[in-house]
Amino acid sequence: MSRRLAFALALGLAAPLAPSARAQPAEPAAATPPCGGDFASWLDGVRAEARAAGVSDDAIARGLDGVAVDPKVLSHDRGQQVFQQTFLQFAGRMVAGARVTRGPKLIEQNRALFARMESEYGVPASVVAAFWGLETDFGANLGKFDTRNALATLSHDCRRPAFFRPQLIAALKIVERGDLAPAEMKGAWAGELGQTQMMPADYIRFGVDGDGDGRVDLMKSTPDAILSAGRYVSEMGWRRGEPWLQEVTVPASMPWEQADIDVKHPVSQWSAWGVTARQGALLARPDSGAALLLPMGRNGPAFLAYDNFDVYRKWNQSFIYAMTAAYLATRYEGAPQVAPGAAPVRPLDTAELTDLQHRLRKAGFLDGDADGRLGFATRKASRAAQLKLGLPADGYPSLELLQALPPAE
Repeated sequence: MSRRLAFALALGLAAPLAPSARAQPAEPAAATPPCGGDFASWLDGVRAEARAAGVSDDAIARGLDGVAVDPKVLSHDRGQQVFQQTFLQFAGRMVAGARVTRGPKLIEQNRALFARMESEYGVPASVVAAFWGLETDFGANLGKFDTRNALATLSHDCRRPAFFRPQLIAALKIVERGDLAPAEMKGAWAGELGQTQMMPADYIRFGVDGDGDGRVDLMKSTPDAILSAGRYVSEMGWRRGEPWLQEVTVPASMPWEQADIDVKHPVSQWSAWGVTARQGALLARPDSGAALLLPMGRNGPAFLAYDNFDVYRKWNQSFIYAMTAAYLATRYEGAPQVAPGAAPVRPLDTAELTDLQHRLRKAGFLDGDADGRLGFATRKASRAAQLKLGLPADGYPSLELLQALPPAE
């Protein structure tokens, strides 16, 4: 089952995952579409919209026959337990065992296919194989949700109809094209399909008929799935022949406020500050830009993220997920298991993080709700508070920062 969109949705990041943020596939609706109310009447509106989009009455009838609201989809949509894990917890669980050992074997078994993908789109086999493994365990776990029900449920629900309704229309276009029959459309609870879990609009825009059978089948055809993923990654801005992520060692002291995903410096500057490769040499040229990522603060694992890491952020704006996907790809390139860091890191639990967010809000560092989730806004607010308080400004919400800020009440 897909984890990519689940992360973004639970973190409130569905909009950045919409097609408009990914190499410009089909544009989402300009206005929020109708949602809620009587489901049958709402479906009539979907039929009318699909018809206006050029979908035939036959495909509409087949695609929407028996569609119903699925309460399990709504339950998954509201869930968030996994999003409290640290990078070492999540990566330790997801980048382990067969997922690590099978990737290189499958790359070798499908050598010609991956060579074709890399030749046409410039994306390394390790990158696509890591997405393949992380999303569905190399096609073994595609998900069991009825895609039509999932998309109809999330479109009818009024949380994010502007994102999901165009996906439902795109699913009907997949039926219209003959790529998949409605009964074959089984996948993740959020509507993603296939071995690398594409949303229907991306399926339509980036799908490749890799095996030449006249249709795009991302469910059963490995050539279709691999080439489509390569095309998708390429069109999100992948730079051929360049690295994406590299584990590094950081000094005991440096300008920690520069360690920010949105702050890039030349590799030569990071070297001058004492950042070194954990294994071998730094991968990019001295004048290449890179960001220093400290997912668990200055005492935890450290990475230089090169320009291609930006593609991972488009694939999923969850920092921990993007880091994990990029890290898995480096493992397929021969990188060792990530080091735990310079010292033990004690993460805040949900209650403590919520308390910290309230304190950051009161002090004027954070806008928005205190939700107990560690996202980019909380990291940036933590960095700003650390700078103000004279603490090492690594952007990690620590117990030290919590205790240094006055209570919110």
